Amino acid sequence: MTPAELLVDAFSRIREGVHEVIGGLSPAELSHQPAPGANSIAWLVWHLTRIQDDHVAEVAGREQVWAEDGWAQRLALPFTPRDTGYGHTPEQVASVRVSSGELLTGYFDAVHERTLEFVAGLGPGDLDRVVDERWDPPVTLGVRLVSVLNDDDQHVGQAAYVRGLLEATR
Repeated sequence: MTPAELLVDAFSRIREGVHEVIGGLSPAELSHQPAPGANSIAWLVWHLTRIQDDHVAEVAGREQVWAEDGWAQRLALPFTPRDTGYGHTPEQVASVRVSSGELLTGYFDAVHERTLEFVAGLGPGDLDRVVDERWDPPVTLGVRLVSVLNDDDQHVGQAAYVRGLLEATR
């Protein structure tokens, strides 16, 4: 297995998790917060998608899908175009409401496809390229992609937990 194949597999597993957690939920269920100030499924999936979109677009030298393909307008959330959800207040988390799960997975799938286009073309030497010198040691492409996968995986797991809480109360 090449590094590119490994990354394609890892990002594809995130996609499977996103679709499993969102499938069949109503807009109200997607926006449900299990406790005041807690993250909803909609916020968790939107946030993980925004982080992936932001970070992969940066290292790929491309515009974010969020802006380029009009997802910011379609989802119509009350945030600036560059907002990824990092550091959101409980009020901002609560403001993430979507009209359907299909809209949210549509944005995720567009980011996923763009991500796969990028990672599928990577060679082993590409992963050592420094992409962020603001850190000590500087961040390589490989480290950045693992960071995105780690963030995605944690947030999909959190969303699955929230779904489990919802299903337990049905």
